[in-house]
Amino acid sequence: MATQANASEYSEQSIRVLKGLEPVKQRPGMYTRTDNPLHVIQEVLDNAADEALAGFGKKIKVTLHDDGSVGVDDDGRGIPFGLHPEEKAPVIELVFTRLHAGGKFDKGKGGAYSFSGGLHGVGVSVTNALATRMEVTSYREGQVARLVFAAGDVVEPLTVAPKGEGDRKQGTTVRVWPDAKYFESAQLPLSELTHLLRSKAVLMPGVSVTLVNDKTRETQTWQYKGGLRDYLQQTLHGEPVIPLFEGEGTADSGHDSFAEGEGAGWCVAFTEDGSPVRESYVNLIPTPAGGTHESGLRDGLFQAVKGFIELHALAPKGVKLLPEDVFARASYVLSAKVLDPQFQGQIKERLNSRDAVRLVSSFVKPTLELWLNQHVEYGKKLAELAIKAAQTRQKAGQKVEKRKGSGVAVLPGKLTDCESRDIAHNEVFLVEGDSAGGSAKMGRDKENQAVLPLRGKVLNTWEVDRDRLFANTEIHDISVAIGVDPHGPNDQPNLSGLRYGKVCILSDADVDGSHIQVLLLTLFFRHFPKLIETGHVFVARPPLYRIDAPARGKKPAAKAYALDEGELNATLDKLRKEGVKEGAWTISRFKGLGEMNAEQLWDTTLNPDTRRLLPVQLGAFDFAATEGHITKLMGKGEAAARRELMELRGDSVEVDV
Repeated sequence: MATQANASEYSEQSIRVLKGLEPVKQRPGMYTRTDNPLHVIQEVLDNAADEALAGFGKKIKVTLHDDGSVGVDDDGRGIPFGLHPEEKAPVIELVFTRLHAGGKFDKGKGGAYSFSGGLHGVGVSVTNALATRMEVTSYREGQVARLVFAAGDVVEPLTVAPKGEGDRKQGTTVRVWPDAKYFESAQLPLSELTHLLRSKAVLMPGVSVTLVNDKTRETQTWQYKGGLRDYLQQTLHGEPVIPLFEGEGTADSGHDSFAEGEGAGWCVAFTEDGSPVRESYVNLIPTPAGGTHESGLRDGLFQAVKGFIELHALAPKGVKLLPEDVFARASYVLSAKVLDPQFQGQIKERLNSRDAVRLVSSFVKPTLELWLNQHVEYGKKLAELAIKAAQTRQKAGQKVEKRKGSGVAVLPGKLTDCESRDIAHNEVFLVEGDSAGGSAKMGRDKENQAVLPLRGKVLNTWEVDRDRLFANTEIHDISVAIGVDPHGPNDQPNLSGLRYGKVCILSDADVDGSHIQVLLLTLFFRHFPKLIETGHVFVARPPLYRIDAPARGKKPAAKAYALDEGELNATLDKLRKEGVKEGAWTISRFKGLGEMNAEQLWDTTLNPDTRRLLPVQLGAFDFAATEGHITKLMGKGEAAARRELMELRGDSVEVDV
């Protein structure tokens, strides 16, 4: 028991102080990416790039050695190796062994680096902590200083010697052996490294960046004079709608908000297709997660385009432009210079400096405004692209999704389903009106016949967008009940969810019923064409008349049904031939399905042996011809064509008043 108490005791001795580089080794994920060693190499590379950015280097070379180590050479000023005035230790040693030691904290005119990517001061010391070995050589002031570390500790103390005669080398060489135990993979992702080196060259015109691979004996060198434009043109997907918009701006010494030299350079392309290319940097540090400088670019582009659209009154009524409408089709490379950048996290993937929004926007907006008004035709093309994006977004915002519950579509409450799950034999009747629905529910075969009552006239869906269909309750219920989503003629909808082999339209035999029938056929033709194509849609033909004949001779009293006037007259002729006296029969006209009782509805419309069920097919017409006919009948702008049709064909139609 005593041992257990001691083990769990919390006292002064329980507190451990991590010294030197121990915090990095304990929690490497807090300081770097641990999926592979690229970021720890990037820290060394960034130091070389900062020398070039400060104007003291023209060449950077990265070497992938056979033994898995990586070398980075620059021709900058070389790391100082004299004693630090306060720490009394060589500066070169402090840089690689102290988490918060560096030359980039002192910003402004007196600092060694006015603009640099390094800020936190943990950079290369993290690289050192997570390496089995690191060799550092500094060529400076006619001398060569060399220092070797292992796991962050000095194993070969600093040696300083004069450079050999004729040795004009200047700068720093660092060779690193990353420790595989800290990384998921010890392999450097070559494509990412190549991209990183190439982008450094783009952002520092005139500086050559070389990659030497000892294993493959390959050498690649990048040196750009055209800067951001050349780079974006080479990486862009899709054709630009307007010429590339390129610009840069920096604050001068008299700027009231920003330090001298702060600003941004950018190149933007707008395309209608292809995935956008988006890259941003702060003081040459890649920021793949974006940040406030990207927000500034976005804001500047938006404000300029919005101002142009308002000036030329280009916006259609009801269209509200948002920044994302302008930004959606933008590809860009953005390089910001910020004096004192604040990054999110140690690996500097995202810029958090609030002032960067205003900084970038203040240079982008006026430059683009001027450019658009100098090139009005290009401005109008860009406005058109943004307005189109806004309209698409607003349309998508109105989209009505199928209502769901528990992860599956909920069957409509008014659907009276059948018991069978044999889709080939199952039928659903879309019935006009609740009263008819009641008769159908009572008269149906519960085993394989389902009933879905519809209230009133169904929506004319000929010109309704598919995304808006589910705003209509009746159409939502139809789609959910049959188990198929709306689709177009060229789509390949998933019909595996189809719940009924026959979808039957059942409406009154009068003019109103015919209208509902046409509305439902329009719905299926426009938004469920594959159901028609695969033979799943039918029209039920209920009778309009009932004829009760008296008993005659040995024949008992009988009842007959007629679909229309023609059938009624044929039935009466037959009765006359059978000797029934004129007028001895009784003729009833059904005002609607609701007047039929369950037995009558079963006999006339639901019973597979006695009903009349018409399959819906395209017949002699093809899809396009049928579409033309329905457009003439159902299109909102087709009143003139309908009037002409009625004038030509009106006499051949019997009007049921």
